[in-house]
Amino acid sequence: MEKATTRVLVIDDEPDVLRAVELTIRLQEPAWEVITAQRGEDGLDLIESAAPDAVLLDLQMPEVDGFEVLERIRLFSDVPVIILTARDGELDKVRGLQLGADDYVVKPFGHLELLARLRSVLRRAAGHASPDEPPFVLDDLRIEWGSHQVTMRGTPVRLTSTEYRLLEVLAHNAGRVVENAVLLARVWGHDAQDETDYLKTYVHRLRTKLGDDPAQPHYLRTERGTGYWMPRAEPGAGQGMARPRSGA
Repeated sequence: MEKATTRVLVIDDEPDVLRAVELTIRLQEPAWEVITAQRGEDGLDLIESAAPDAVLLDLQMPEVDGFEVLERIRLFSDVPVIILTARDGELDKVRGLQLGADDYVVKPFGHLELLARLRSVLRRAAGHASPDEPPFVLDDLRIEWGSHQVTMRGTPVRLTSTEYRLLEVLAHNAGRVVENAVLLARVWGHDAQDETDYLKTYVHRLRTKLGDDPAQPHYLRTERGTGYWMPRAEPGAGQGMARPRSGA
């Protein structure tokens, strides 16, 4: 089967939700292909066989719930995942982000808002940096902008598109503090500027994957109450301990 320009997989056990989401996407993005699954296991199979560009995932499903589906997705795929759920509790949101969700939309949701979130994760997955831009190198960390490859001591680090986008924004602003609201807007979009749980969770995920000690982080530093920053890689700068400048 020839792949469409963009393929979106919707995993939800409610037929009305599947129909509504599919109709919204077809009306606004007629060139996109929408595929659906009502069971988590079927959705996992489609991720492997159909290679969707993004997944919309319900949490409350029979047999295998959305959290387990997401956990299993992240064992073999970095496809962007947006959680769709009626559960709006903070603990559920944080758990979903910790398991690797790229965004979290609470039912009932505005269909245009959902489409905006979907477009946002697809843009992040596509990347923004020029392939001709020199790599970013800071001690053991290397970022190849063209291929989106991140390595530590020569070993590839597997990142989701959202993790990579956050690292990309911080690395492009190395030596400067990037404020929380700016990071949220650049990575998740303008409407996410108050979603501090997103930022805390994803900084923690990145530190874990980079082997960065959260008590004394070297690569991803916290400017308490303001934002985050990365050191510049400069000759004679030692371990990059100079204080950062403000900015974004």
